[in-house]
Amino acid sequence: MEPILSFRTLQKEAKKIDSNTKEIRVAVLGNHTTTFFSKALKNQLTVAGFDAQIYESDYDQIDITIIDAASGLYDFDPEVVVIFESALKLKDKFYAVDDNQHRAQFYTEVSDAVRNRISLIRANNSQAKIIYFTYELLDDHVYGNLFSKIPHSFYKQVWKINTDILNLSEVEQDFYVFDINKYLQGISDYRDWPAFINSDLHYSIDTFAVLTYHITQFIKALKGSFKKCLILDLDNTTWGGIIGDDGIENIQIGALGIGKAFSKLQKWAKELKERGIILAICSKNTEEVAKEPFEKHSEMVLRLKDISVFVANWKNKADNIRYIQEVLNIGFDAMVFIDDNPAERDIVRQSLPEVTVPELPEDPALYLPYLTSLNLFDTASYSDNDKDRTAQYQQEAERKKLISSVTNMDDYLKSLKMEGVIESFKEKDVPRIAQLTQRSNQFNLRTQRYTENDIKEFMTSEAHLTYAVKLKDKFGDYGLISVIILEKKADNSIFVDTWIMSCRVLKRGVEYYAINTIASDAAGMDAEIIVGEYLETPKNKLVADLLEKLSFGTTKTDHIYQLNISNFKPFKHYIS
Repeated sequence: MEPILSFRTLQKEAKKIDSNTKEIRVAVLGNHTTTFFSKALKNQLTVAGFDAQIYESDYDQIDITIIDAASGLYDFDPEVVVIFESALKLKDKFYAVDDNQHRAQFYTEVSDAVRNRISLIRANNSQAKIIYFTYELLDDHVYGNLFSKIPHSFYKQVWKINTDILNLSEVEQDFYVFDINKYLQGISDYRDWPAFINSDLHYSIDTFAVLTYHITQFIKALKGSFKKCLILDLDNTTWGGIIGDDGIENIQIGALGIGKAFSKLQKWAKELKERGIILAICSKNTEEVAKEPFEKHSEMVLRLKDISVFVANWKNKADNIRYIQEVLNIGFDAMVFIDDNPAERDIVRQSLPEVTVPELPEDPALYLPYLTSLNLFDTASYSDNDKDRTAQYQQEAERKKLISSVTNMDDYLKSLKMEGVIESFKEKDVPRIAQLTQRSNQFNLRTQRYTENDIKEFMTSEAHLTYAVKLKDKFGDYGLISVIILEKKADNSIFVDTWIMSCRVLKRGVEYYAINTIASDAAGMDAEIIVGEYLETPKNKLVADLLEKLSFGTTKTDHIYQLNISNFKPFKHYIS
């Protein structure tokens, strides 16, 4: 993982990409020259592995483009719409207002325009996710620090507009805020004034490269590709010094000196864990010695209860990361490995190229600023269930230990004492259900992504059947781990629109438990067949044979399968 690329380097990197498999259509609407922004976005998406198609509206024609139902925007049918207005143009519009009373209400005009744009995009049958730039906090220095007391100051109006946009994002589905001010902070000379005067280029081309990098991180999250696990080395990474040599009393951690840098890194990791990111330890150390600071050091922020998988031994770190991946059952591309040692980083990069390995600065004081600047853990969804991930994975580690003590799989499954619930979607589960459709990649038959609004529509649709599967065993509660959406067809068949399952419950028999219920319900509705479809992606080969395993037969059409309900025989499983 290198620093964010410049515009020209980004162009060169994009040209090296031979082919992409994931198509993405993104529309860019701006009130200024967005040509270089659009080019940078296409290149960032290409480097990220997308076949990116970009629609760019005509110069400063946002509202006309959105209002016109016959515009190219709707013919393009974008998955994502990026609306990027410059505060420099906003300032000119503000200055054109000729009295202070109207200037004091300027923010309401802009906020109303934002709402109207969203409504019109939806009214024209676009289901696109909208990413809306906040406005640069551009101080015209007319009122100085008195701006907050002057209702008609431009700077105060920008603050109010941005606050309204933030509030709007809390209630509008598929509407996301991109805070330009957060990313401009780290860029020196982010504006090229001569280019602005001569070409209406409101930001430098390298600033566009930075902004589109972060937009791409978020689009990846929207498309189900995001980081789930942070793996930490210990010595000189999580604390200063070497625990085996220096002892617990001499490692650097806490409020004094360089110890603050490590404490701040731990606090960041702790916050990520509270958000649902899995924390793991991978260290060349003796396990008892490595665990001692987590148990006994008074200034440690992280404790053993925060760590899902703790691996400390003298094996190759790449092999230990493979073990962590096996326990967590997530993709290597969902992992970030932090290590101060360049040689260890290089070994992991070569052995496990899918794992993200940031090139840490030499100075520990720069660890956290550098890592946060990369925005590695962007996400497009969150639910309260995320906070329970650490306990769930700790329980999974206990389950893996149990496997070694039983003689066969049937005995193991019986010993788990599993209890399941399969029911139609409930309102309280909507965030988790939507999250599963957005995040699940491996056990996912058709990889359809749905929002919370979509899920609510399925709940009230007479043409659909919905199933949410929950599971617990003697070690703990998995929670909601599988989502199935079926569509009733006019020919007395039922189509499997969505079948998703968390990989944490693989080989537990959940799919057999579910198909037994589905087949029974279908028979009760006098349906004759259930039709399934497997749409292959680079990540879902795990379910390539799922339908055949569930007694679906092949058809003349590739990837389409049928289950004759009258011939169905229930499967054996150990879920009560």
